[in-house]
Amino acid sequence: MRINEILTTKKLPQSTTPRLDLELLLAEVLHKPRSFIYANSELELARAQETAFQLLYERRLSGEPIAYILGKKEFWSLELTINEKVLIPRPETELLVELVLQLDYHHADMADLGTGSGAIAIAIAKKQPNWHITATDISEDALQIARCNAQKLGAQNIEFYCGDWCEALPNKKYDVIISNPPYIANNDPHLRQGDITFEPKIALESGDGLDAIRKIINQAKGKLKAGGLIALEHGYDQSEAIQELLQKNNYKDIVPYKDLANIYRAITASQN
Repeated sequence: MRINEILTTKKLPQSTTPRLDLELLLAEVLHKPRSFIYANSELELARAQETAFQLLYERRLSGEPIAYILGKKEFWSLELTINEKVLIPRPETELLVELVLQLDYHHADMADLGTGSGAIAIAIAKKQPNWHITATDISEDALQIARCNAQKLGAQNIEFYCGDWCEALPNKKYDVIISNPPYIANNDPHLRQGDITFEPKIALESGDGLDAIRKIINQAKGKLKAGGLIALEHGYDQSEAIQELLQKNNYKDIVPYKDLANIYRAITASQN
């Protein structure tokens, strides 16, 4: 089959970006950038290439996320290696990175809780090589991926620890604690729809949706320096509840932030 035939005849009804998915699969099989697909639409695939494409296409047709099929995902212009052991990094999480990079620290100690693929920690480490970053995750499988990404991308100012939120941190205090924790309720119907069904539930589910955030807010009080910042990503309808949690735990300077879709998606606060 020719490239243009594949793009016009192959269907991915469950995907919100079917054309893009097909182009990415073709680029993977051909070992070429997507621009090659546009410039060579009449190219006929070799039999081995067509077979390889069909295998990838069937995986995507089954609902498997394109990022897991390709084994990579871009975040903050960095190409991260990922697999089904880690959450797929989302563009909206870059808001957390932006907020922390606005801080006026030449040297800082930062903790990234629930680092997953290492996306947040590595993005900040690359921009702030003088910061010392501690990244934690309860999953050793996830930490293996994060370590691999840090080494591949040359982020040498990160240490990794396995454990539950702040309990995994060394006995020291931090200027910044950042996290994109699980924040979906266990019974949320979205967990049974689309790409998310392939992602690790431990990185998505959190009791009523706020269990992990409650724990982090409570634990971080004892791990932040005076005036230190906590920055959290959260669900689209959780901003007010999290502001209340922060107030009850005596944080100050509580500021909610909207993402590019004009949805409250992150919040920062300072330690008293």
